[in-house]
Amino acid sequence: MTILSTDLLRPASYVYGTWHTNADGQTLVDPVYGRPVAVISSEGVDFAQALRYAREVGGPAIRKQTMHTRARALRALATYLMERKEDYYTLNLLTGATRRDGWVDIEGGIGTLFSYASMARRELPDERFLPEGKVEQLGKGGTFVARHILVPREGVSVQINAYNFPVWGMLEKLAPAFLGGMPSLVKPAPQTAYLTERVVRDIIASGLLPEGSLQLVTGDPGDLLDHVEEQDIVAFTGSAATAQKLRVHPNIVARNVPFNTEADSLNASVLGLSVRPEDPEFTLFVKEVAREMTGKAGQKCTAIRRPLVPRHMVEPVIAALQQELSKVTLGDPSRDDVRMGALVSTDQRERVRETLQALQKEARVVIGGERDLLGGDREKGAFLDPTLLLCESPLTATAPHELEAFGPVATLMPYDTLEEAALLTRMGRGSLVASIVTHDRTEATELVMGMASAHGRLLILNRDNAKESTGHGSPCRSSSTAGRAGRAAARNWRGGRHQAPHEQGGHSGRPDHPGCHHPRVCAGRRGARGWGAPFRKSFDEIQVGDSLLTHRRTVTEADIVNFANVSGDHFYAHVDEIGAKEGIFGRRVAHGYFLLSAAAGQFVSAAPGPVLANYGLEGLRFVEPVGIGDTIRTRLTCKRKIRKDLRPGETRPTGVVEWHAQITNQHDALVATYDILTLVERARDAFDPQFEPLDEEGAAQA
Repeated sequence: MTILSTDLLRPASYVYGTWHTNADGQTLVDPVYGRPVAVISSEGVDFAQALRYAREVGGPAIRKQTMHTRARALRALATYLMERKEDYYTLNLLTGATRRDGWVDIEGGIGTLFSYASMARRELPDERFLPEGKVEQLGKGGTFVARHILVPREGVSVQINAYNFPVWGMLEKLAPAFLGGMPSLVKPAPQTAYLTERVVRDIIASGLLPEGSLQLVTGDPGDLLDHVEEQDIVAFTGSAATAQKLRVHPNIVARNVPFNTEADSLNASVLGLSVRPEDPEFTLFVKEVAREMTGKAGQKCTAIRRPLVPRHMVEPVIAALQQELSKVTLGDPSRDDVRMGALVSTDQRERVRETLQALQKEARVVIGGERDLLGGDREKGAFLDPTLLLCESPLTATAPHELEAFGPVATLMPYDTLEEAALLTRMGRGSLVASIVTHDRTEATELVMGMASAHGRLLILNRDNAKESTGHGSPCRSSSTAGRAGRAAARNWRGGRHQAPHEQGGHSGRPDHPGCHHPRVCAGRRGARGWGAPFRKSFDEIQVGDSLLTHRRTVTEADIVNFANVSGDHFYAHVDEIGAKEGIFGRRVAHGYFLLSAAAGQFVSAAPGPVLANYGLEGLRFVEPVGIGDTIRTRLTCKRKIRKDLRPGETRPTGVVEWHAQITNQHDALVATYDILTLVERARDAFDPQFEPLDEEGAAQA
């Protein structure tokens, strides 16, 4: 199979309710064989009218709906698009990407709609506004109160997207904007605009979104930014140089239009100082670097650009990467035996080559050269072979920390200490993501503390979490909050409900905290089994991440009956066989609070010990019913530790340990989740009043 096109595609713009197609415009060629595939143009589009249409038609229609109604529309849209995904995969081949590359963009983008829809139904109210904080009593009699609320901005979310994710890039911005009550106007990059246009055609044809919710402009953006206003938002993904030009656009500056940027990101991956070539982490690191270098031909904003390794590990890592990268076949992405396709265009390839030349002033190529193509045209196509450089003096170099070759290129850097490794990652001046590959807990902690301020997301990868890990370049679940630090973003770009664009209302404002950065840390758990009874350990012995997977327990009819008698809860779903069969569960089920009690019996220690009291329970949610004969078990993981100061008259030092509990059934499906706060005894320390360090004799006696 080859990706030849008999007829030129003519992606149109969809603005103010109509499609606009032009016969003439910019001709695009496929980057594999160099043949013309599409003509795009935005000639004749009235950008001022398009923005007015969004504000006057799309915005009011969306804001009439509650957030749950919007969420249901997104879910229905995701289902609709998923049924048509094969059409998108066909066009995806024209961009030079393999089907595997397209999966991240196409099904990943559609999956984003599913994720946001579920998140909104779970975390947001079925209202047109979002209440924030608690009700505050302003009058003594309780008749005068205040509540802070968030309401939608009455503008347009203007998307200016990059070429590398023509589907995901649009949908990951469309979803939170729509949930937040704002219409979107999408301006995709020209190189892959035909794929974006096909998805937009299906969205419009579905009729699932109110008219005016989504508009598309293919071709040149013209005077679009001249017409944005204070209530609008501009979200840009692309190069830092272009972002800087757009950010200082006179109209954006004059009207103080919010401008969110995702730009160049020199992401790093650090191989731990303790890792040896025979360790599983060594293999994980090599495979992760190779995968991130070659996925989408390196055209990912989260790709690893700077792998950092201990100085004594440079040669083993180069040898292992040489072997791993030699497995990567290059050519026509429609072939099943091809693992990496072409860059998006010959212009992009030349830009990468120019950056490579600049990088070689401070680094040398250690892996490179042309390999045989499996289909495609080396001269007319945009192929570039995986290239690894070595910068032997990264602390004094500049280019590897400043220049991003947006292709299958990475620069290997040696380091001598963990402090030096963290410093090198920060020399990238802020990145979307970094990864730490080590099995040493202390080492990982030190690197996290040294790197977190400069990265939006940190992945700790090791043998324990490798099977479940989504990898260096994959985001955490959509409802997680993840900043984009430094040069990678002009503003903190947060996922989940925080990304929905709302204006603040109510009696008071909520200040932002530009001095704080909140990265998302994705890591494994310590002690999956056999860690021991957590309630037998003191505050000082427990570490964040410690985890226990308990024994199993099968729920019986006697359990349900006994709990009903003790609690007095004789709800029909628990004790009435006939009524339960006619109910939503179709059978008798255990009380939710019985599950909590049974779970406690799986991890609580009966004997006196350092745990003094249950301090509270938060975030309880019952997910799936548990019936007679089902088997449950509990995973308990330490989330947080809070040292409590001694109050006057207190003599027993304590701290609060927050545990995350997950109850699962015999199918490993989650049935309940919650957080437990326990008051736990701790050792005296220098901050306690009347602290007296023990001498050697006293310490021995203790």
